[in-house]
Amino acid sequence: MLLRGSKFFSTPLIFLCSIPLCAQSEASATTGHSQVPVFKANARAVEVDVVVTRENGEPVTSLHKEDFAATEDGKPQTIDYFEEHTTKNLPSGPVAPLANMPPNIYTNVPPVPQSDAVNVLLLDSLNTEPQDQVYVHQQIMLFLKTMEPGTQTAIFWLGSKLYYIQGFTTDSGVLAAALNDKKTEPGKEPVFQTRGDALDDAHTISALSAGFGGHAWPGLGALEKANAEYSTINYVNRVSMTLEALDYLARYLGAVPGRKNLIWFSGSFPVQVFPNLSERQDINDLEIGLSNVRRTADLMTISKVAVYPVGAQGMMNSTAMLADSAGPGLAPVVSGQRGSPMGLYTADAATRSDTIASMEQLAADTGGKAFFNTNDLNSAVKRAMDDGSHYYTIAYTPTNTKLDGSYRKIEVKVTAKGKYKTAYRRGYNADDTRKAAAPPDSDPLRPLLIRGLPGSTQLLYGVRVVPANPQPGQNAKRAGKNADLTGPTTRYDLDFMVRWQDVKLELTPQGTHRGTIQIALLAYDRDGKTVNWAGATQGMNLDANIYSAIQKSGIPVHAEIDLPNVDVYLETGVYDWGSGKAGTLEVPLQVGTAAVAATHPVSPKTN
Repeated sequence: MLLRGSKFFSTPLIFLCSIPLCAQSEASATTGHSQVPVFKANARAVEVDVVVTRENGEPVTSLHKEDFAATEDGKPQTIDYFEEHTTKNLPSGPVAPLANMPPNIYTNVPPVPQSDAVNVLLLDSLNTEPQDQVYVHQQIMLFLKTMEPGTQTAIFWLGSKLYYIQGFTTDSGVLAAALNDKKTEPGKEPVFQTRGDALDDAHTISALSAGFGGHAWPGLGALEKANAEYSTINYVNRVSMTLEALDYLARYLGAVPGRKNLIWFSGSFPVQVFPNLSERQDINDLEIGLSNVRRTADLMTISKVAVYPVGAQGMMNSTAMLADSAGPGLAPVVSGQRGSPMGLYTADAATRSDTIASMEQLAADTGGKAFFNTNDLNSAVKRAMDDGSHYYTIAYTPTNTKLDGSYRKIEVKVTAKGKYKTAYRRGYNADDTRKAAAPPDSDPLRPLLIRGLPGSTQLLYGVRVVPANPQPGQNAKRAGKNADLTGPTTRYDLDFMVRWQDVKLELTPQGTHRGTIQIALLAYDRDGKTVNWAGATQGMNLDANIYSAIQKSGIPVHAEIDLPNVDVYLETGVYDWGSGKAGTLEVPLQVGTAAVAATHPVSPKTN
């Protein structure tokens, strides 16, 4: 790693060392994807985020630790840690944008104070009818036009798999562009049976039955059986895919500090993270696997994910009795006889009731809130984000220290005078998640450099990213540690300037200032594939002259990396080992936007 001055920062020329940054790589092509944070209960502590509101939904502020009481399985617990998280105060009127940065210069300084909570919009086409998907898209676009500044938001799409649409950003324009970008739109999805399909099947079978005077049509039993088997297989597939998607989101969000509000738009919610007894029996009967559900619950607990289900169908009106090509609604045949004409209406009402119950249970179990029977999804998103932006974090050491896999019920009450509503995670599985977790990671930046994660602003810096001039020759040593990188590449120079106040520099008996910082680079292509990486840790021992210089401008650091000539997303990160603070920033490098530079083919030989 090379710490030095730069014309861009107008600092004195300072040479502290001459170790190339690419010489000590700490990242890997699988950076962060296999990381599972350790559940707090393993450290003899349980964390709970509590949203407290008045009857009208207004957040309750300025409560103290003494205003809360917590129990686990009915036994009182001592609150060891308490913190209030509030929506940051924004200036009145439009938020002034940051001054335009010079070309090729980027910074992780936020334009406005950011909330302690982040938001994920999950658009679910797997469990939602096509016409409802279109409506959800329209409503989200309306919301983005009025999204509060400083609101960190990401967008994912659930189809036959989970699709990344846009990582965390406070820029509503970037979110809107990504949502409308045909390049990020998932391809045509396989057709899964929806609630409308099920009703159509019932109409068809009923009509066939009616043609035989209400008695069973020959072969009707086989048709009903085949339809039932298809519906079961379809349902099991959707449940499995949904659980896998929630697992990935929980892992993805594990490195993000604070509360995560998962705002999930769907026509149905086929999973429960903490199923009751009858639901557990159904899971066993359908061979979905209770262990799969438990894994999802543990990961969401670890990552502090609160689910806000939003009914994508809007007002949940019955369609069972509407006239269509199949004729009036008729109940399916049972034991050779057609049932009551109201059978389909009753079944449709039961389906709506089950959907609402599932939404409320999912929200209550994770500390969120359900929104249903409303066409104003735009307002539902705003209310969900407002609800999840002000909360209290409490932590206690459980009196029952056994990790026996049992479900532990949590109850939190506000003891202060007044009428309050609370929302919080209602329990957890006492699992030793360390068995499933990856070994402890010695590199603190690795889990923070997953593409799309919110930029960390604990440690602030600026960075200039430009093609090297001149470019190295064909036989030059590669900058970066991806030995499989082939084809034409461009070498980029990166000049960091780190705010010195964020770095802990201890005064030594010899009168110097000592500290240790780490720099990491990780580059992804548009599809999320890692293309190259670099990183190094460097100790600093600064004499009085150098220490005085960095107090005027910051700590300069230089790095280099070779990148393929395609659109690249370069994740940059700085970590101070003394204070434990981290700063990260994504730099998009698009083909043709940087200064023209000569390219060279990379030798297949490794360094």
